[in-house]
Amino acid sequence: MEESGGRGPWLQEALTYVPRKYAELRTFFVEVRSELKSVTWPGRQEIQSTTIVVVLTAVFFGFYLYSLDLVFSWIDTHVLK
Repeated sequence: MEESGGRGPWLQEALTYVPRKYAELRTFFVEVRSELKSVTWPGRQEIQSTTIVVVLTAVFFGFYLYSLDLVFSWIDTHVLK
């Protein structure tokens, strides 16, 4: 048995776990904050235009998949019976 003030290595590890994790978490948030300062954020106009593209694309593919569903349903009911 090791002599470390009457504590085993597992107890020493358990007692230092929370402070170590707190230091790691603090370092993580400092690094995140630093990275966010270097981000180039899009402007309002760019956000609006990309949102319009996403909505139109979703609508287009919605109609496309709906029409494919209608075609395959028709094939299923009339051709394959």
